[in-house]
Amino acid sequence: MKLQLIRHASLWLEYGGLTFLIDPMLGEQGAYPPIINSGNERRNPLVGLPGPVEEWLRPDAVVVTHLHNDHWDPAAASLLPKDVPLFCQKQDRETLESQGFTAAVPVEQEVEFQGVRIMRTGGRHGTGIIGRKMGPVSGFVFRAPGEPVLYIAGDTIWCDEVREALDWLRPEVAVVNAGEARFAAGCPITMGGRDIATLRGHAPGMQVVAVHMDAINHCLLTRDKLREGLEKKGGSGSVLIPADGEQLYF
Repeated sequence: MKLQLIRHASLWLEYGGLTFLIDPMLGEQGAYPPIINSGNERRNPLVGLPGPVEEWLRPDAVVVTHLHNDHWDPAAASLLPKDVPLFCQKQDRETLESQGFTAAVPVEQEVEFQGVRIMRTGGRHGTGIIGRKMGPVSGFVFRAPGEPVLYIAGDTIWCDEVREALDWLRPEVAVVNAGEARFAAGCPITMGGRDIATLRGHAPGMQVVAVHMDAINHCLLTRDKLREGLEKKGGSGSVLIPADGEQLYF
């Protein structure tokens, strides 16, 4: 398995002989306004892509955990082939089809795609009123012969749904969306250092990959801050924090 962090939550996955583009945000640096009520006015994305966008426009399939702009943006909707198989949560199929995509496949529990099993998991994109306003989100677990079990957690904090996915599916590698994204008021809506430490403690043998940092204006936990916090707790070795464009092999 090869996993490349493109930027933020956008991933290029080579798995089971196939290529998957996950949560593509393909717009140019500064193409979008800042997330409102975030305490700063930096335009998004904060950084450019680590290479020409054409590198990531011909996957065998696309996987979208939810339709927030930092996971599925106008550039992705415009540039990707309309007939690419596109796996999503059921709530998003109609929107994707309205954008012209003819092969949107909602995953309620599990689908199989050319020998790769893809299972949907749940999550919580925050707590309380904010969490409810953020809408439904999904994670996805990949299985294929000869490959490690991979868990893409999606935009979620540590919660019962994540714990259940770990206990039930026993992933060997988990990609978690860190950054501790938040608004001016309320609790974080993605994982921070404490969530990741809890996840590591619950599944100590699992390799964790932390992404979703340094690219969107309301993700206030940087790679450097996360790395520093993990080193203080003696747990940095079990958490990989890739740079944009970096490739990981498992």
